[in-house]
Amino acid sequence: MPKISGQTQLLGVIGDPIEHTLSPEMHNAALEYLGLNYIYVPFWVKPQQLAGAIAGLDALNVVGFNVTIPHKEAILPYLADVSDLAQQVGAVNTVYRSEKGWVGTNTDVHGFLAPLQQQTYPWSEIAVLVLGYGGAARAVVTACYNLGCRQIYISGRQGERLEAFVTSWPWRTLYPLAWSERATCLEKVSLVVNTTPIGMSPHRDATPLTGEDLARLPDTAIVYDLIYKPRPTLLLQLAMARGLQTLDGLAMLLHQGAAALEYWIGQPAPTAIMATALETALGTE
Repeated sequence: MPKISGQTQLLGVIGDPIEHTLSPEMHNAALEYLGLNYIYVPFWVKPQQLAGAIAGLDALNVVGFNVTIPHKEAILPYLADVSDLAQQVGAVNTVYRSEKGWVGTNTDVHGFLAPLQQQTYPWSEIAVLVLGYGGAARAVVTACYNLGCRQIYISGRQGERLEAFVTSWPWRTLYPLAWSERATCLEKVSLVVNTTPIGMSPHRDATPLTGEDLARLPDTAIVYDLIYKPRPTLLLQLAMARGLQTLDGLAMLLHQGAAALEYWIGQPAPTAIMATALETALGTE
């Protein structure tokens, strides 16, 4: 940990819950490596406390902060400005200061795309199934449109929220599926993305899709679970057993975090150092 002094500047992350986050490990490792007098800490902020928390972070002269579940959409009214990308997504995961106040942006899109863009794949020819309809799902949908994916199916457990999610994209076509129907499109899908918390520790025995479901996917399909604890999730274990390519949320966490850090400190983030810190943190659990 860096030495804290009266000149130490503060960064952090807000969420509810927050105890699972690995962001402090990777950001503090990066800040120490760069020799910067900053520290990054988690803040447990309940939904009813959001307005007060944002004002408090401003009053405490916090330099910037990340936003995680459940605040990525709820924070929008409390910001002085929102980047074009974050407006496109409809969710914010990174906040930084400007002369006019807090500015929100979204680095989740970059984080999600980073491991996908490292491989050659006919993205414009594929259909995608996105499980979930929260802030992370909004970033995934935006990213899939940016990749040029031809069809995007969305499925979630609450019908009203699913309908609201789909209608919030009036300039784009999404194909909603009731939760009970989520596996019906799999024969046509080449990318499955789980943005739900199903399968996250401590619920390691849960999965949004069964092995029988995954058997319906094409052999070249990719299964991408945004969860990174446990590693791998049961969903990814089942996909591996099926012989499918898998991705977990650690790469997304790394690359969205690196992009956020660059907003705050104005210089390139040491991604290799941050990746090592994440791997070490997961290995000690």
